[in-house]
Amino acid sequence: MNDHNKLSKVSMAGLLVTMGIIFGDIGTSPLYVFKAIVADKVISIELILGGLSAVFWTITLQTTIKYVILALRADNNGEGGIFSLYALIRRRRPYLILPAIIGGCTLLADGMITPPISVSSAVEGLLILNPDIPTIPIVLAIITVLFLIQRVGTSIVGKVFGPLMLIWFLMLGILGLISLVSHPEVLKALNPYYAYNLLVHYPNGFWLLGAVFLCTTGAEALYSDMGHCGKKNIRISWIFVKTTLILNYFGQGAWVINSIGKEVDNINPFYAIMPQWFLLPGIVIATLAAIIASQALISGSFTLISEALRLNVWPKVRIKYPSEAKGQLYVPSVNWILWVGCMAIVLYFKESSRMEAAYGLAIVTTMMMTTILLSSYLRKIKTPKAIVLIITIVYLSIESCFLIANIIKIPHGGWMTLLVSLLFITIMWAWFKGRKIKNRLTEFVKLRDYIPILQQLSNDTSVPKYATHLVYLTSADNTMEVENKVVYSILQKQPKRADIYWFVHIHVDDQPYTMQYKVDHIASQDVIKIDFRLGFRVEQKINFYFRKVVEELMKNHEVDVTSRYASLSKLNITGDFRFVVLKRHLSYENELSVYESLIMDAYSVLDNLSLSEEKAFGLDTSSVTIEKVPMIVAPVKEFKLKRVYK
Repeated sequence: MNDHNKLSKVSMAGLLVTMGIIFGDIGTSPLYVFKAIVADKVISIELILGGLSAVFWTITLQTTIKYVILALRADNNGEGGIFSLYALIRRRRPYLILPAIIGGCTLLADGMITPPISVSSAVEGLLILNPDIPTIPIVLAIITVLFLIQRVGTSIVGKVFGPLMLIWFLMLGILGLISLVSHPEVLKALNPYYAYNLLVHYPNGFWLLGAVFLCTTGAEALYSDMGHCGKKNIRISWIFVKTTLILNYFGQGAWVINSIGKEVDNINPFYAIMPQWFLLPGIVIATLAAIIASQALISGSFTLISEALRLNVWPKVRIKYPSEAKGQLYVPSVNWILWVGCMAIVLYFKESSRMEAAYGLAIVTTMMMTTILLSSYLRKIKTPKAIVLIITIVYLSIESCFLIANIIKIPHGGWMTLLVSLLFITIMWAWFKGRKIKNRLTEFVKLRDYIPILQQLSNDTSVPKYATHLVYLTSADNTMEVENKVVYSILQKQPKRADIYWFVHIHVDDQPYTMQYKVDHIASQDVIKIDFRLGFRVEQKINFYFRKVVEELMKNHEVDVTSRYASLSKLNITGDFRFVVLKRHLSYENELSVYESLIMDAYSVLDNLSLSEEKAFGLDTSSVTIEKVPMIVAPVKEFKLKRVYK
């Protein structure tokens, strides 16, 4: 049994790893949520009960019903997240790529602010012991170490973090229960009336939704990280996690009751319910939990970029697989982009209370986009239209309220997450549309029409042999077609004589882990086409896969790869294989609209910064030839060029 199956199967080990990877973000929300609700306000029973009720029903409606029950049903062979969700519906509704891109980018932006706010909230507990402790260097150091250990993979990280998170959730539940016993009347907040009363009758109560929303920000990361642990483990462990969260929130509410008629000032109710003797151990445990909270968003970001890459909405970047376990990956470029963003946020905001003003705006946008895609998926699986309509209206209404309440955060720091989101959206949209523009005028030709001339070229000894086996990557879905530029490269741009011409096509499947191939002998022992069908989570090691296919063909006596040079053939020496990668560049012979010019300029910049095509496909660079081909998307219109004579 592989590592993934062990982690996906319901077991104590699977549940522990789930706590270490999945629930870090939402699990540390008690550090700052109730503090944000009651901060700078005169405490009243309406505020306490209303705040607790709003938190309870937000967690229930958003996290439990929408994500744990509904969204986890939309798993793409065990994988979750907004791009996995889009992959499930893109054949019928390809236009939904826009909400998928918006949701993915806002989730990435959220990944930049989760580590700073979680770690800062925990470390600031030290100020209770000594107000002069410099917390910023500690926060920066902790976040840096966290990003440094990502290369070992989430499987190892989860095994280390799981037991720590179990201790954390037990601590939440026990401390909350002890405090709750002193004022059990706060349990009245389970009645949704108190949430309604807060939003409608409490002065400026509606705007408190911006703080309340922070209790469910980790729900989207929970869905994105489903592939790491499996939905059964998530659903079972959520029962325990939610219970401890609610106990802690209500315990904090019970403590705040003692301050009715006064302001709580800068006291964090989370630390206030701890016994004095437990304060230092509590701060240490909270700090460890905050580090783990950051892991959920970082892991989700890696998954997100991996899926975006396979769906062609992100420039080619290197992805590493720290272990053979399914779902375990590490994206170095994204890791360090997030690290730089986290450092900038800590240095700019300095305190967690100021970060709270910026937190939540991006992730509520992600949730709205997920609702749009989820409603389309529910229609696809034949859910009754009335139920889909109710779910869509209810959740878009709830999330619209959260969005409106979070808009007031824009001038207080929310602009930063919007700016980061917009930057990511620009990158994804430019790459997606740039590829569309490039591909729209790609000309394909019938391969059969060129079989005779390829065979003649192969036997023409007057032309120097370019390679024994010449391999071209082609984007043609049709087995009997290749791009016109491929034929041009073979026949006109330095005629390339070879014994066998191979054409390799890669189709990215909507299923995450598909690994299939098909071979067509278009001209026996002369022209062969291989079609790979790879899942959107499968690493494209084309050089390795191609070699395995050739070995299989040799074993079945379908092809003879022995060199056809007389001297080498006698010794049964295998011929050489050479890949030719055609790199298209935008020709000056184009007249594009302003919009398309901007798109193609941005695409060109991203293409130059991204991983080269030969490295992206895992080709052996020693046997690859790169040829540049001019790309004429919009030819210059007819013009008059006058010849003059002396």
